[in-house]
Amino acid sequence: MSMVTHGLLARLLSKPGQAAQAEDFLRSALPQVQAEPGTLAWFALRFGRDDYGIFDAFGGEAARDAHLEGPVARALQAEAPRLMQRDAEIAKLDVLASKLPASPQVGRVSCGLVLAFKAKAGHEAEVAQFLREALAIVEEEPGTTAWFAIRWADKPHYGIFDVFPDHSARNAHLTGRVPRELAKHALKLVGGMPTMKMVDVLATHISPSTVEVGLGVD
Repeated sequence: MSMVTHGLLARLLSKPGQAAQAEDFLRSALPQVQAEPGTLAWFALRFGRDDYGIFDAFGGEAARDAHLEGPVARALQAEAPRLMQRDAEIAKLDVLASKLPASPQVGRVSCGLVLAFKAKAGHEAEVAQFLREALAIVEEEPGTTAWFAIRWADKPHYGIFDVFPDHSARNAHLTGRVPRELAKHALKLVGGMPTMKMVDVLATHISPSTVEVGLGVD
């Protein structure tokens, strides 16, 4: 079983009138991702009209680099001039903690959340610890299919990416203990207004080697 330690969040903006083709491209990448042994989780996302993305997770930096140099990245570079308004915006992430399904045979995943916020200066370690401790709460949420506590590699930003089988499960998470605990500690830990995006999940890959809950990087 592999530990999730590194991630990527890519944002893509399709050209007007090319949304359907952009979605087809993202879905078509799934077999290539499934052939990457180091890509432990991968989700193609729709943020809104013409606004797409990819979240993926890896067991180490070498696996992440291999993905960035692999066939999906090459195909995106080749198709970008036709489909996209600009180059993809790609953020490298540290995965502090993660929950993944107990079985790689994941049922339908239809929606997700991307939460991001800046840590208050001097409280970065406390924010990271809070997110790690939130894992125990998420373990008790049967409707949360996968959950990742994340830290941006190049700035003091933290957040959560998680996915759900349906809107009801997502709403249950939003009214659950993790958001309440974050709100309780926000004045101490959060340095600015958090952003939260609700996303549709277009395609999903979970590696058969990733079937455990675990803490990631320090």
